[in-house]
Amino acid sequence: MAEYKLELRGVCKSFPGVKALDNVQLSLRPGTVHALMGENGAGKSTTMNIITGYLAATEGQVLINGHDITEEPEEAKKCIGYLPEIPPLYMDMTPKEYLEFAADLKGIPKAKRKESIDQVVKMAGIEDVFLRLIKNLSKGYKQRVGLAQAILGFPEIIILDEPTVGLDPKQIVEIREVIKKLGKHHTVILSTHIMQEVSAVCDEVLIISKGQLVAKDTPDNLGKHVEGSNNLEVLVAAPDYKVKAILNKLDKIHKFEVLNATEQGCTRALITTGMEYDVRQDLFYACAAAKCPIVGMQNSNMSLEDVFIKVTGNDGKKSR
Repeated sequence: MAEYKLELRGVCKSFPGVKALDNVQLSLRPGTVHALMGENGAGKSTTMNIITGYLAATEGQVLINGHDITEEPEEAKKCIGYLPEIPPLYMDMTPKEYLEFAADLKGIPKAKRKESIDQVVKMAGIEDVFLRLIKNLSKGYKQRVGLAQAILGFPEIIILDEPTVGLDPKQIVEIREVIKKLGKHHTVILSTHIMQEVSAVCDEVLIISKGQLVAKDTPDNLGKHVEGSNNLEVLVAAPDYKVKAILNKLDKIHKFEVLNATEQGCTRALITTGMEYDVRQDLFYACAAAKCPIVGMQNSNMSLEDVFIKVTGNDGKKSR
């Protein structure tokens, strides 16, 4: 069994006059939800199309569960479930008929089809519309039917392109729970522009810009790496001179700044340390020893939105 469920080795893709992907290197293990992000025209759709076999790479190699997508396309594609931004639905079928058809295409054994379909119908929450024509369903339910098709058979790699588009807030929460559940045992790639969705369900963020993979890390770590530091905002129930004295004694603090206090009788400070150093424990003990209670503490690194803008160079100008 392959250690990595998905590998991209030096993948390039060129169209006339445009290099859509440039030497993309990527290795993804199972049990993780990855957010695939990038500005419009960055190469996200091209990447997903190459992974799923809809497009061939100009250079490089794509391995799906150890199978080369070019040399062993049938074996590789068996390991992929894909929900495009516009679900490939047959409007004159019911979800029941559509999923039975998809199960046949996926080669799910007849003895296991009913059980497999029942599982994804429940996960996607389409029991109430199972026997209605797809053309009569709302956009949200059509999206759910597409999701059920993508996860049918529970392939090793599940690729979801904007899966919560068209869903109401309750449905969005439910589908995010499904994605998190899938991410425990599968390699899930979630293409989305919704930063809240990334924070809610994703273990790792992949950012593509101008055809290159420019960032790959956890949502929490991205801000630290882009800034080159770890920033913490703290609120201490003590006068500023006491707080300054405490912070000056902590050797690993690079710098600190006293900010306007948000509560009377408290001092608010922004502390900067190296990326590898978590100051919270040392700060707690130092404040406790000085009998200066910490009443608030929060990470103050760059937000995902700020990280995205910085690493993509997206200053509002139109992408190429």
